Formats: sequence, structure tokens, C-alpha cells
Amino acid sequence: MPVLEVRNIRKSFGKTEVLKGISFSLEKGEVLAVIGSSGSGKTTLLRCLNFLETPDGGSFSVGGKILFDASDKRKKRDEEIRAARLHFGLVFQSFNLFPQYTVFKNVTLAPELAAKTKFSRSSAKYREELESIRSRAHALIARVGLSEKEGAYPCELSGGQQQRVAIARALAQSPDILCFDEPTSALDPELTGEVLRVIKGLKSGDSTMVVVTHEMEFARSVADRVIFMADGRIEEQGTPEQVFGDPQSPKTKAFLAKSLEKI
Repeated sequence: MPVLEVRNIRKSFGKTEVLKGISFSLEKGEVLAVIGSSGSGKTTLLRCLNFLETPDGGSFSVGGKILFDASDKRKKRDEEIRAARLHFGLVFQSFNLFPQYTVFKNVTLAPELAAKTKFSRSSAKYREELESIRSRAHALIARVGLSEKEGAYPCELSGGQQQRVAIARALAQSPDILCFDEPTSALDPELTGEVLRVIKGLKSGDSTMVVVTHEMEFARSVADRVIFMADGRIEEQGTPEQVFGDPQSPKTKAFLAKSLEKI
């Protein structure tokens, strides 16, 4: 059973149709790279999956459980949306760290808030949960190579370090699927490399990822599957060898010819 199944997702803003029926599935442990020109709908797709936008049509499920179905007209309660979002971790291109909190607090904040709603603050289970959250945060911060920066604030970090904190924060709630929205677009080439190395290091049987990226070499070397989007549709999809080595669509060929010139 696919860990993620997306069926005919559609989204319009006013009269502009941004997503025109997006369908794909993703197996556990796979890395999916989504490529395409600006305006092709890549970011809107991620925002729909993370409930930051509401699709106008279609459905998607995680682990066989339907999280969204446009044919269900019942309005979801806030707690239902929050629960559905926990299946996804989203890393933004602009980091979006809380500037008033340290690295450690940025990583622990959301899980600690969730624990407060789940357990009585005076209970032993709550204290155990906090200990587990903080232990996991130490491990995740070490995993992205920033143990020495746990007490630092975002303003004291480079862009690459901030993005690595954002990755640790996204992992803190153990999402089924980790989503990246152009994670290196705000970084210079040197810092881009350090973030891509961290993402590459996450690739394992336990990490399922959807990576919207303009880094073609990264997509070609790390992804298990590649989707090329154009004009709100999936123009082509397949293995990196198929999409990069033997593209069938004229639009894919034109995009890659232009993009690979920059490598």
C-alpha cells in the first residue's frame, strides 16, 4: 500500500487554475523530486498536502487513511486539520524559525504544545513525554550537525544553519512524509551544499520525502522518482534515469536543456 496517494487534486485562485488534476502515489522510504518552472504549481501542491490551501477537487490519503476528499462537504474542525497535518512535516524555503526562541526551543516547541493538550501537566506521563521530546530534539539537532548551536538564536546562525534547524524541527513530530519547498532557493552555493548533504543523509527506509527543487543534479542523484510539472499538470514522471536520460515530452526536454546548462 502506498504511504501517500494523491488523486486528481485541483486548485484554482479566482479564475486562474493552478492545479489541473494531479495524481501520483509514493511508497514508504521513497524520495520524490518535483521539478518544473516557476508558476507550474509545485508549491501549491505542497501547500494543499499540508492543509495550508484547500483543494477544489480530488482527494489524498496517507497509509490508506483518507485525509482530504473534496466530495466530503462537511467542514473539518480545527483539531481534525491539526491532526491531519501531523502526517506531514514541511520545510519552507524561507526557514520560518521563531526568532525569539533558541535552536533547541524551535525544535521542541510544537511537540511540547501537543503534549500539553494530551496529558495533564501534573501527571507522570506528561513529564515522561517532555523528557522524550527533549531527548529526541538533542538527537535531531545532532543529526543535522548543530549540537554546538542548541542555545543560539536564529539571528546568530547562517542561512544554511537556519535551514538545518528547520529540518530538525520538521522531523521532531515524526511525520510520515517530509516535504521540502525549494529548501535551498534562499541560500548561496556554499550553504546550498550543506543543506543538500543533510537532506541526502535523511534518505533511508524510514524517511519518505517530497522535495520541490530547482537543483537538478540533486534530483537526479538522490530521488527515486521525479515528477516534472508544467502548467498545473504532471507533464512527465518516472525514475531519474527516465526523466533526465530519456525525456519523452517536448516540454520536459526544453526545461531540462535550459536547466542543465546551469550545472
